[in-house]
Amino acid sequence: MGYENHTSSSDFILLGLFSSSQTSLIFLSFIVIIFIITITENTMMIILIHKKSRLHTPMYFLLSHLSFMDILHTSNIVPKMIIDFLSGSKTISFAACGFQIFLSLTLLGGECLLLAAMSYDRYVAICHPLRYPMLMNDYVSILMAGGAWFIGIINSIVHIAYALHFPFCGSRAIDHFFCEVPAMLVLSCVDTTRYERVAYASGIIFLFILSSLIFASYAQILFTVLQIKSKEARKKSFSTCFFHMIVVIMYYGPFIFTYMRPKKYHTLGQDKSLVIFYTILTPTFNPITYSIRNKDVLEAMKNTLRSNFLHKIL
Repeated sequence: MGYENHTSSSDFILLGLFSSSQTSLIFLSFIVIIFIITITENTMMIILIHKKSRLHTPMYFLLSHLSFMDILHTSNIVPKMIIDFLSGSKTISFAACGFQIFLSLTLLGGECLLLAAMSYDRYVAICHPLRYPMLMNDYVSILMAGGAWFIGIINSIVHIAYALHFPFCGSRAIDHFFCEVPAMLVLSCVDTTRYERVAYASGIIFLFILSSLIFASYAQILFTVLQIKSKEARKKSFSTCFFHMIVVIMYYGPFIFTYMRPKKYHTLGQDKSLVIFYTILTPTFNPITYSIRNKDVLEAMKNTLRSNFLHKIL
């Protein structure tokens, strides 16, 4: 109640992820470290892909967009959460809340599409290698990346047009560490069933259909890999597919559970724990899973570090 007395009628209050305690400070420090690692490794990936001509391929082009989305996503959420914890001021204006929702939904939808595009790239490369130059050329990869951004933006606008027009009666305290639609719907004093149907339809497209396509792609890849005679090649392909699927499950699992449930099934605190996976943890693992474990990327990194070291000596 103390927060509500110091806010304007249009402001919201973000209750945050932690309470003000010593244990919370430890968890916050962990998130700060994760945030720094995420920004650093994704920035390095973008620079590396841009500078090294051997990485100028459709796969790495899509990876560079994924890294950029991850940087924006974590930057949209974590700094505000840190500032709120350290300053004790948990308020956020209606406009800032709307922008946070817009950017978050744009990036979440765009990343869903990018992950599907990347799984298709791997499917074509492994299952139809001779047709790869025709099916996954520069033009196709640009269309995929541009389409991911465009569709993500359109989807976000549709959600905001619905969600932000609802009246919020009584408390404006959002039990979350950033503005997210499911957490805000709980505060609405009108029937949101129509919007929930729109969200459900959007979830079927972005979550169930796209995740099904991703799993189908990797299932076909595994089937093709099983026919490879080389034991070493099979082991490497299985390892790659396994780590890719772990990241996809970490991203889509909590995402589906958060956005596909009706408002009445959302419980206080539960959504916050789930959201950490696809907003903070997954952006950290993406560069490691999709890029840094790759031999081409490791070789490019070694060459870059070697050339920078020699340049400093000379």
